[in-house]
Amino acid sequence: MSSGNITRRGKRSWRLKFEAGDRDMATGKRKTRYVTVRGTKKDAQRELIRLLAEVDHGTAVDPSRVTVAEYLWGWLESANDLSPKTIERYRQLAERQIIPHLGATLLQKLRPLQIHNWHATLLNSGGKDGKPLSARTVGHAHRVLHGARERAMRLEIISRNVAHSVPPPKPGTAEIRILSADEIVDILARIAGHPLHAVAALALGSGLRRGELCGLALGALDLHAAAVRVKRSLEETAEGLRFKPPKTHHGYRTVSLPASVVTIMRGHLRQQLEQRLALGLGRAGPDDLVFTLPNVSPYPPDKLSRDWGNLVRDRKLPNVTFHGLRHSHASALIAAGVDIVTVSRRLGHGSPAITLSIYAHLFHKTDASAALAIEGALRPRT
Repeated sequence: MSSGNITRRGKRSWRLKFEAGDRDMATGKRKTRYVTVRGTKKDAQRELIRLLAEVDHGTAVDPSRVTVAEYLWGWLESANDLSPKTIERYRQLAERQIIPHLGATLLQKLRPLQIHNWHATLLNSGGKDGKPLSARTVGHAHRVLHGARERAMRLEIISRNVAHSVPPPKPGTAEIRILSADEIVDILARIAGHPLHAVAALALGSGLRRGELCGLALGALDLHAAAVRVKRSLEETAEGLRFKPPKTHHGYRTVSLPASVVTIMRGHLRQQLEQRLALGLGRAGPDDLVFTLPNVSPYPPDKLSRDWGNLVRDRKLPNVTFHGLRHSHASALIAAGVDIVTVSRRLGHGSPAITLSIYAHLFHKTDASAALAIEGALRPRT
């Protein structure tokens, strides 16, 4: 059985030393490999156990012979710091945009020029049936490759990350389709009585994400205080549905609600109670969901988007996606002069800088009012 040891290299860095299994052709001695792991000692112990098991089972591969495709699949199979939804998306990008073009290249031999040419190929013909791929999608694929190579650097398989040397193409500045104040009022009036009326009203009134709305429990909705507490979201992957906590502490938040939305939600909860009683389920508890399918099962986020799209088409509503309701909420706040920090907190962004990067064009539209506001201070006194 192969052996190895762990040595601390820093506060959260550990060096793994172990026999690689094969022997040096010149000396006949077993080759020794060194791998650096960042995290806790338990993380290092788990990685050492995994590597030793590969050696013992004969599945360990000389890092110099590992291809981009082999490394990508291995990384995505063992990534325990990514959500299932993220892994699913990364696999799609790896399979469709990375491996067909770079997969056969040895991980240690990938060069900046190849990254540059890869970007150009994707932009010209990287889409379905050889169609051009958007710069945004190319950027997503680039970030997957970049993340994989960052891990390879930490494990000392490669010495540098060439994906860092060549930045991805910048996406265009196409504005997000949002609803005006008049359109918001009109849409809510035209869908009154429809099953999606309440969830659309709450999306517009709170700015919650689609998954946060689908994962919202009754105990997190306080209509007396006119507020909703965000503690989790419902995630949909090929493996099914699962509840997950927010990615960062900024995602945990309490959002105040307009009085009109509170009224709509009270009506929704009354209808929900009638529905449950008709199914013989009794009153809902604090852990039951606010929005469900007719059989009271969770509402899959992707289905919610499809159902909204069908409603928009059937009622000939303004062509805005369900996610666009969140953007419309942010737009209304910005137009009303709400400060960027407050907007960022309501949306659950990690920082106001993220909010500014998404909605910068909306602030440009309100710049004239800012100039008028400062005019009084600049006007000479008489």
